[in-house]
Amino acid sequence: MRVAIVDASALFASLDADEDYHAACVRAMAQPDLRLVIPTLVITEVCQLIEGRRLDPRYETQFLASLSANDIQPPVPGDWLRIAELVEKYADFPLGAVDASVIALAERLETDLVITLDRRHFSAVQPNHCGHLQLLP
Repeated sequence: MRVAIVDASALFASLDADEDYHAACVRAMAQPDLRLVIPTLVITEVCQLIEGRRLDPRYETQFLASLSANDIQPPVPGDWLRIAELVEKYADFPLGAVDASVIALAERLETDLVITLDRRHFSAVQPNHCGHLQLLP
């Protein structure tokens, strides 16, 4: 079973059938050979997107309830240094803490697979553990 880190953009798109990449994100996350891991900081960003787009509060309720069936990973102490390093190194993007936490978790779990719609950031960042990240969908 391969580990896939799930980013906020893909999670948000999977929640809302009106999103352009909804079906592609749902398919990517439904692959039976994947163990999906969600960084804790991603959850906050998804909630902010739901609120910022003024979606019905039921979207947030359903999203939060769905998390009980997922592997949620908070940053461990060493991740915070790596997150800070990535934010500083890619300040010109800018690469924020949430995206940096996705990369730090991928490095810690030694996976190159990230489910995201954010090709700009995740294609450009050089992770420590592999040549580049494989992005789905």
